[in-house]
Amino acid sequence: MQYLLLSAAIIAEVVGTLSLKASDGLTRLVPSVIVLAGYLAAFLLLAQVLKLGMPVGTAYAIWASVGIALVAVAGYFVFSEALGPRAIVGLALIIGGVVLVESGH
Repeated sequence: MQYLLLSAAIIAEVVGTLSLKASDGLTRLVPSVIVLAGYLAAFLLLAQVLKLGMPVGTAYAIWASVGIALVAVAGYFVFSEALGPRAIVGLALIIGGVVLVESGH
């Protein structure tokens, strides 16, 4: 259940972040409302994950790293943002680093 809620928190955060770009500095109403709803949902879900006993370091590391990777990939497809070979290696290193840190317990 923890990982299902954490996945939902990540998706909500990614939707909020992508909407932040679409909101044009929070000047467009609909994307701005999605930003607020996305971040609120992300933090509420993350709080439930922590309440269920997942260590904060583990939850945040997964939430942040997977969120970074998904936002970068989605930015490439949705906003035609650059995602070159170095960026892909960097994202792999971020995720790989989290896996290494978490597997060292």
